[in-house]
Amino acid sequence: MRIQSLGVIDDAVVELSPGFTAVTGETGAGKTMVVTSLGLLLGGRADAALVRIGAKSAVVEGRVAVPEGSPAAVRAEDAGAELDDGALLISRTVSAEGRSRAHLGGRGVPVGLLGELADDLVAVHGQTDQQGLLKPARQRQALDRYAGDAVAAPLAKYSAAYRRLRAVSAELDEITTRARERLQEADLLRFGLEEVSGAEPRAGEDVELAAEAERLGHAEALAAASAAAHAALAGDPADPEAVDAGTLVAGAQRALTAVRAHDPALAGLADRLTEVGILLGDVAQELAAYGDGIDADPLRLAVVEERRSVLTHLTRKYGHEPAATAGGEGAPGDGSVSAVLAWAEAGAARLAELDGDDDRIEELTAERDALRGELAQLAEALTEARGDAAERFGAAVTDELTELAMPHARVTVDLRRTEVAEDADGLEIGGRNVAYGPTGVDEAELLLAPHPGAPPRPIAKGASGGELSRVMLAVEVVFAGSDPVPTYLFDEVDAGVGGKAAVEVGRRLARLARGAQVVVVTHLPQVAAFADRQLLVEKTSDGSVTRSGVTVLDGEARVRELSRMLAGQEDSQTARAHAEELLAAARAGAE
Repeated sequence: MRIQSLGVIDDAVVELSPGFTAVTGETGAGKTMVVTSLGLLLGGRADAALVRIGAKSAVVEGRVAVPEGSPAAVRAEDAGAELDDGALLISRTVSAEGRSRAHLGGRGVPVGLLGELADDLVAVHGQTDQQGLLKPARQRQALDRYAGDAVAAPLAKYSAAYRRLRAVSAELDEITTRARERLQEADLLRFGLEEVSGAEPRAGEDVELAAEAERLGHAEALAAASAAAHAALAGDPADPEAVDAGTLVAGAQRALTAVRAHDPALAGLADRLTEVGILLGDVAQELAAYGDGIDADPLRLAVVEERRSVLTHLTRKYGHEPAATAGGEGAPGDGSVSAVLAWAEAGAARLAELDGDDDRIEELTAERDALRGELAQLAEALTEARGDAAERFGAAVTDELTELAMPHARVTVDLRRTEVAEDADGLEIGGRNVAYGPTGVDEAELLLAPHPGAPPRPIAKGASGGELSRVMLAVEVVFAGSDPVPTYLFDEVDAGVGGKAAVEVGRRLARLARGAQVVVVTHLPQVAAFADRQLLVEKTSDGSVTRSGVTVLDGEARVRELSRMLAGQEDSQTARAHAEELLAAARAGAE
């Protein structure tokens, strides 16, 4: 995986070799062309100031070779991008208004996607990036990356236990914080359920009692009406001469029966009158039975009305309430006894849930305490693994600094923990309550002792500008042996370095390029001489427009550029001789 080319429309196309490419030129020229452009391709912040005055937009394009199946290729294909002969085409357009658009493999994508791919494509190192590595959090990440599986395995177990502890603690806090509200809800439910249970309502009982109360309240009128109807149908024993409906229908039926043989139609009517007579007889019997059953009982009416009052009280309180489910949701009732019974059933379930909070709190508390103990053990294992990696990492960086003309410097990694108050949220480890987080209890910081007798100090305070650049280079070289990145871009990482130290920086970069693509923006001839390929970025201006051109330097042209970098004079014989000697020494030293 490597960057094949990097182009800025209307300016130049930079072809990058697989090995060590040095980009040189006047101060600022190479940096603007390469570093800023590559930063845009990797999802960096767009700035309207990058657009040339008078132009509508600036366009940066890159061609990156990616193996099929690599993480970058898979992520790009998931986003709809297509590979072009094993290469991924990336472009970024920045408008004069500051808006930007990104394209990946011919498909428009969010700029954030380019940032996601950056970690798999390029490691950029410059003054700003060095400042980032000075932060302890970044240094702890760097140490974990160097340690590999030795830290990754216990860290994965620790992270899983940490997430579970956070979830358990959150649920426990939620239950205990709302304990008063839940207790009040339980008391109200318990009172309501006892009230409903004491009344013992039956489904449909309210409808039945309403009908009985109506009947008992009008018993006399109902008895009189049924007696009058019975007399009209079957006759009144007290008035033998009265004519009733049953007698009249029977007389009509007899008249037709006498002549029914003469006409079938009349015979049918006679049959129907027979049916009417039977029906009148049945109704008359039922009216008699109904009249006998009517009893104007004031005591029973009082009992019914009292029961109806009890049920009305229940339906007013609970027949219109939503079902008491967990969370208090549910459709409101219709004001009937059936709705009261539904509320009671849901309320009993909710009360059982609320009454179970004590058991749940006990369970969660026990699980939380167990997880704290487990987390403390995992944190200790994680610290031990980091300690082993810290010793190896410090020794490896110290060895690299010896090669970078800092033979007496020593780099160590300080692993420490932050102790917190006993009542604070922490993990008890070794009799101390220490702060913890998603990555453990350790804080890591790189310390540098530049010479014997000097106390180790944080590299931000214990290193000069040149020393800091070499320390960062040494760190990256060590990383390359454990977790290599396909492409490294160093933006003046050799700032503040000169003489023999600069030669050693060039030699280490050349060695790093044996297993990765290395692009270095440099102003030091000692570094550029070690490059497999040297590019010259030059700015030209016609008075209104400034353009940057890129030239591949070979042979005589490379000697002239090194001479300029050495003495500021391309045609100086002394400088040329020194440049040729530098190239020869670099070739011999890189072998």
